[in-house]
Amino acid sequence: MAPALTALLWDVDGTLAETEFEGHRVAFNRSFAASGLPWRWDRPTYARLLDVSGGHERITRFLEQAEGRPPEPERVAELQRHKQTLYTDLVRQGGLALRPGVARLVRAAAAAGLRQAIVTTSGRRAVASLLEGAPPEVAEAFDFWICGEDVERKKPDPEAYRLALERLEAGGQGVLVLEDSPAGLAAASGAGLPCLVCLSVATREQPASAFSAARAVVASLEEAGAEIVVHKGPACPGPQVTLSWLQRLLDPP
Repeated sequence: MAPALTALLWDVDGTLAETEFEGHRVAFNRSFAASGLPWRWDRPTYARLLDVSGGHERITRFLEQAEGRPPEPERVAELQRHKQTLYTDLVRQGGLALRPGVARLVRAAAAAGLRQAIVTTSGRRAVASLLEGAPPEVAEAFDFWICGEDVERKKPDPEAYRLALERLEAGGQGVLVLEDSPAGLAAASGAGLPCLVCLSVATREQPASAFSAARAVVASLEEAGAEIVVHKGPACPGPQVTLSWLQRLLDPP
């Protein structure tokens, strides 16, 4: 018999909001421009760089490839600090709203007494900026955040999810992860947690094989006037992912 659903662990970028291409990518490019660097990451380039988790690590990898040598750590740190400031400015301009269905599902889980937490490779400052623009009851629904600064190894390593389990003191029973990427799915699976993948703009072109470990894969948590598109998992009748449907994902595979 499946355990009762007791907790949801939410990824941020691509899962709570479509932040990657029109948020983080734009902020990286503006940071490069402000530093007099010639590079601008277009969407295909940034999609490839998403295989590297964490902004500091992403800049380091790119500069190594572009310049043929490891960049100075201080240079990378300054680019990342400026990028974080620019990202905060973008979020405060109101262009990065929560994805459809996110606020509704967070509220429903809170009303049902489920614990909720954020588990992300993004920095705490970026998470705070995004949640500042969210409805207060959504931001307040999260018991705690596990961010990039809290771990030594970022996704796809499972360290962040293992740390979240320690904080929950749940042993993994009744806990479900919501992610959008293969790296996030690998991190959840490595921690022994079932995962719902909600495909994002950044990951919807990935092959189905990249999400074979997921309990279910959907196109969105909410569809206007249409049934939820389920690429993998039990049928989800109606236009919304519900708590009762999430409970079904805890059934043994």
